Amino acid sequence: MSAQCFQTITVGSRGSDLALWQTRWVIARLQQMRHDVEFRIQRITTRGDVVRDRTLSQVGGKGLFVKEIEAALLAGEIDLAVHSLKDMPTDLPKGLAIGAVTAREDPRDVMVSRLGLGLAELPLGARVGTGSLRRAAQLRACCPDLRVVDLRGNVDTRLRKAMTEEYDAVVLAAAGLLRLGYSDRITEYLSPKVMLPAAGQGALCVEIRTDDEATRTLISIVHDPLTDSAVTAERAFLARMGGGCQVPIAAYGIVNDDELWLRGMVASPDGSRLLRHELRGSWIEPVPLAQALAEEMLAQGADEIWQER
Repeated sequence: MSAQCFQTITVGSRGSDLALWQTRWVIARLQQMRHDVEFRIQRITTRGDVVRDRTLSQVGGKGLFVKEIEAALLAGEIDLAVHSLKDMPTDLPKGLAIGAVTAREDPRDVMVSRLGLGLAELPLGARVGTGSLRRAAQLRACCPDLRVVDLRGNVDTRLRKAMTEEYDAVVLAAAGLLRLGYSDRITEYLSPKVMLPAAGQGALCVEIRTDDEATRTLISIVHDPLTDSAVTAERAFLARMGGGCQVPIAAYGIVNDDELWLRGMVASPDGSRLLRHELRGSWIEPVPLAQALAEEMLAQGADEIWQER
């Protein structure tokens, strides 16, 4: 009796607990449908994992957590890579493509407070930690009496710091905490009306080589068209606005029935100027809707805010 022949797929991932959880989650769903495929994870250290003493905007912003993984993918050292979509630049290297986008986890930001208080309940001068210009600008806009303090590190590190007297609260993505089983640490889910999420936040993507049709077919198992429509609009808005980690900018899309509701935000780093706008359109045409939203916001002065950075 001959042994069953298995295909082996090598999956690139960062080595953090959250990144590995996300990669294993994708693999588990692929294996549910493809018992003939074996998966092995190759951990890859990125620059964003190494540089911890500066803010993301100071060390390059978008791409910090993916460039080394993409280099391995282009070199054929791995067959695919799993990323948090919010970490992905809008322009991918030639030869690579996003082959699948997973169903989205809760895209909101949350607050974790050692005081057990919500955002509106924090005392004057309370120290709130975040490493994101987007979060910092929105915090300063809604609560100018807070002190926004820089915060870097993985989820566990940030949660640990949240319990020290250096911070009264920290702001994190809900998705990471929920995936790692830390929902009990969440003090408050922040409404998008107060804290609009980063483009792609809560969604995972699978990156492949553009000429690898076999892998593209394989990963179609985990692709979610509605999430893809929403995040495609968000990323198209980001691209048109020329933003990333170096500009306080946000975009959030929701698909209801056949309608895509897209909201955008651009702010000055100190939160003194903040512009929000929204449009609705067909979910099957996310890019034209995103471009229309960007043009309206540029006409309202978003370019002036962007130039001030």
